[in-house]
Amino acid sequence: MDVNKIRKICRPIRIVLGLALITTGFVTGNKWFFLGVVPLIAGIANFCPLCIITKKCDI
Repeated sequence: MDVNKIRKICRPIRIVLGLALITTGFVTGNKWFFLGVVPLIAGIANFCPLCIITKKCDI
């Protein structure tokens, strides 16, 4: 599968996941909402931390 296709598919998923985690944290009053910042920034910047860990994507 093409790396660019994967990034186009995963980018909106990371953004939505980040926003969902941040929203859930604010609603419940839990401090773990900061965890949602990582996928949100990764989605906005079109950066995949998993590619660096697995070394399967050409960056």
